[in-house]
Amino acid sequence: EQRWGAGYFPNVELTAHDGKKYRLYDDLLKGKTVAINVIFTECKDVCPLETAMLVQLYRLLGERVGKDIAFYSISIDPQRDTPEVLKAYAEKFGALLPGWLFLTGKPEDIRLATKKLGLVRGTDKATRDGHTAILMVGRQVTGQWDRMSPLDEPRFLPTRMSALLGWRDVLP
Repeated sequence: EQRWGAGYFPNVELTAHDGKKYRLYDDLLKGKTVAINVIFTECKDVCPLETAMLVQLYRLLGERVGKDIAFYSISIDPQRDTPEVLKAYAEKFGALLPGWLFLTGKPEDIRLATKKLGLVRGTDKATRDGHTAILMVGRQVTGQWDRMSPLDEPRFLPTRMSALLGWRDVLP
């Protein structure tokens, strides 16, 4: 069994902004390359900026999104962030795009998933919004994962992702 496989990632059920249900490992991670962050729609600090920057990154990656890489934004406030609320949030930022899912689920499943994905830090409770701006980029098959900042210059991220993922056509 590979280190970053089914034995490591929980197969919890998450619900997307369109109401569709997905299993974290089987449907969202297994065999895929992903870029994942955490948000919550009531966030007044870093989440709006993070989402806006990811929209720019999405545009820079172009046709790769949905084919070579999937974007996932997981809500860390699942009680408030229903699929409908997440859909409205994504629409507000122009992030209702193919290949990008905004996900919610049971609080305990979200906690477990974000912990296993390396999207939470022990110090997060001390930050104003209770989380750090992290973009986890990884390829499940190879076990390559890298923690990046979604607040980095959007033109820098595709280059860094290309290096990690072995994409030859390095972007801008």
